[in-house]
Amino acid sequence: MSSFNIALNFEDGVTRFVACKAGEKVLDAAFRAKINLPMDCSDGVCGTCKCRVESGAYDLGDDYIEDALSEDEQKAGLVLTCQMVPQSDCVIAVPASSTICKTEQSTFVVTVKKIEPHNDAAVVLELNVEADAPAFLAGQYVNIDVPGSGQHRSYSFSSAPGESRVCFLIKKIPGGVMSAWLESAQPGDKTQLTGPLGSFYLRPVERPLLFLAGGTGLAPFLSMLEVLSRTNAQQKIHLIYGVTRDLDLVQVDAVEAYTTKLPNFTYDTVVADPKSSHPRKGWVTQHMNGESLNGGDVDVYLCGPPPMVDAVRKHFADTGVKPNSFHYEKFTPNAGPETA
Repeated sequence: MSSFNIALNFEDGVTRFVACKAGEKVLDAAFRAKINLPMDCSDGVCGTCKCRVESGAYDLGDDYIEDALSEDEQKAGLVLTCQMVPQSDCVIAVPASSTICKTEQSTFVVTVKKIEPHNDAAVVLELNVEADAPAFLAGQYVNIDVPGSGQHRSYSFSSAPGESRVCFLIKKIPGGVMSAWLESAQPGDKTQLTGPLGSFYLRPVERPLLFLAGGTGLAPFLSMLEVLSRTNAQQKIHLIYGVTRDLDLVQVDAVEAYTTKLPNFTYDTVVADPKSSHPRKGWVTQHMNGESLNGGDVDVYLCGPPPMVDAVRKHFADTGVKPNSFHYEKFTPNAGPETA
């Protein structure tokens, strides 16, 4: 490979991707892309450029002093970007805001390809990107401009990275700015995406996964499942997809398709409405059994409305279950997601 794709995740939620040439140091690749990562000496002496690698292989060499990066820090995944030479694609957490590093979000002009309503609950929006395919991490979101309104709305990708076609699962909101535009938008109409954004994204898969989706919070998991299927993930993956009404269960066929693409993938759908005839009723927390939690040796990802996030956090506290990691994104209509 002539270069590696390096995702720089800034602490204000902005993600920028840079191409790092074979043998090139991350700090130099970022500077070439006009991104000023924190630095002072650039010689492995001061430690100013210290960041955390969240995934990927790399070489640090031995041209730095321990005062700049201790052995314990190195074991914890910390690196000096002035010394780090990637050996694969990497994700790096930068302990500074994008504005301090004098960079900004990327923008992409897109064209409406298809708008597909799902009952009265949601719409699948499919867009073609006019230039290069946007780079993002499975689970992240972008801001979509609403033409003619001067406003934007935030939505997670439901499609996988690396495609010129991008998809979103959008909740229908009567009187909503985005919903109103989608009712009149036609194939060929143009708008703009800004991003990617967010710290909710798929990490390296090293243990069983539990995905918890509420309503249109299913979107990022569709993106993650596609990435997992392409990488032939072998760990157990279980999705619990909870909604309020039967009509809110959308894209179940897309979820079902992954049971053949991913042999260790299973899922349950849950409907809260007590009048529903659905075989599993109630809340997502009522269907989180011991097998899916794997005694806490599990990485949990949750995307849903704030009450759902709060209920799951309370469930873990009340039951004493402490998952290996817990990543969540909570969203409210007409507001951007909050991640952790």
